[in-house]
Amino acid sequence: MGTTVFERRLPAPVAVAASLRDTELGVFWLDDVSRTEHPTLTGHVTADLVIVGGGYTGLWTAVRAKERDPERRVVLLEASRIAWAASGRNGGFCEASLTHGHENGLTRWPEEIDRLEELGLENLDAIEQTIARYDMKADFERTGQLAVAVEPHQVEWYREEPGFLDQEAVQAEVHSPTFLAGAWEREGCALVHPAKLGMELARVAAELGVEIYEHSLVKRVEGDGSGPITLVTANGRVTADAVALGTNVFPSLLKRNRLMTVPVYDYVLMTEPLSTEQLASIGWSNRQGLADSANQFHYYRLTADNRVLFGGYDAIYHYGGKVRPEYEDRMESHRKLASHFFTTFPQLEGLRFTHRWAGAIDSSSRFCAFFGTARRGRVAYATGFTGLGVGAARFAADVMLDKLSGEVTERTELRMVREKPIPFPPEPAASIGVNLVRAAMNQADHNEGKRNLFLKTLDAVGMGFDS
Repeated sequence: MGTTVFERRLPAPVAVAASLRDTELGVFWLDDVSRTEHPTLTGHVTADLVIVGGGYTGLWTAVRAKERDPERRVVLLEASRIAWAASGRNGGFCEASLTHGHENGLTRWPEEIDRLEELGLENLDAIEQTIARYDMKADFERTGQLAVAVEPHQVEWYREEPGFLDQEAVQAEVHSPTFLAGAWEREGCALVHPAKLGMELARVAAELGVEIYEHSLVKRVEGDGSGPITLVTANGRVTADAVALGTNVFPSLLKRNRLMTVPVYDYVLMTEPLSTEQLASIGWSNRQGLADSANQFHYYRLTADNRVLFGGYDAIYHYGGKVRPEYEDRMESHRKLASHFFTTFPQLEGLRFTHRWAGAIDSSSRFCAFFGTARRGRVAYATGFTGLGVGAARFAADVMLDKLSGEVTERTELRMVREKPIPFPPEPAASIGVNLVRAAMNQADHNEGKRNLFLKTLDAVGMGFDS
């Protein structure tokens, strides 16, 4: 089947405005699920393991803990509702990479990268098997991911990659005037409905015997680790032998981790369902996840009902590192995304966006999760996923459970697991630094990918930012 080649162009501002006219400020995924309500913690509860956080990290830890030891009493505390934050509002790319891509892992842990990539694929396989075993309705599709070159200098980056597609071949997969080449990695990525995955993990956890409490914000941690640890909420307490923290982008309950991550806001659009003719006009019959190759990159995918999710590019840090609902409403970013969408798919001009939203990403200076323990080994944590936590959260759960058990395993002995990232500086240096990085990365995107002295210096000290 032949493809129609379109000239790359900017859409008219009036077309962008029309596409956003009736858009709801809200998360499509969260509108598209039914919920099971869980009680709020009251009184004093004892447990073998208490988990803080009802996103993927906490939920996978709960499921894996009960799979390892069905008799263990496990309690999970969620400050709001299950999967309402990053786990319910991400793009739904469930990637095998544990290191935020091959290059980041190769730079930081060259002697481990081959095994880390094997472990990542094993982890993704295990997610797929778990979804099948418990009949989880999460719209899981093992489509792989197609990375595309959208500037001439990017074409050479893919020429030696497995799955390389030249311009004709990439256009045969997805018809866009912006695609100059690409590489289709067929095994390392699946697509999921993120909120459904969260709800289904909670269902499975509850069926395995996990006690889940919502609207139960942990205010403080009591105990030095010489005995059981107590977590205190507004209306109750949980005392447990072990604690797993999966608090993601929110302020850590451990002072040592307060400067280890910063919240960076990511913006997303969701279209109305494409008609048969509209879908045919862009091809995409293999339904791969898509991402372009810029530092400020876009990611996009089809949903089960053939909507297009289109997100990324802007990554906004707010002074003070706060996570606030008002930061989600940023029309400047959503207009920019809509304009880029119609540059990518001019044949879809006239399509409307039904939802726009944003969410905060727990960004660490090494661009992937880090791990550790506190309170004499009774408290374990995993955080800093930097946007790739959908798949890596299950691996993180096993790392935390290994550490809490005192086991020495292949996972706990990895240098990637043992090392910590460089912390971010306090304000005002954090805000200045993050915004300087954004400007430098944008400059690199428009200068054949060449990184300036500032970015090269960050690379040299281990804080190199590479999307």
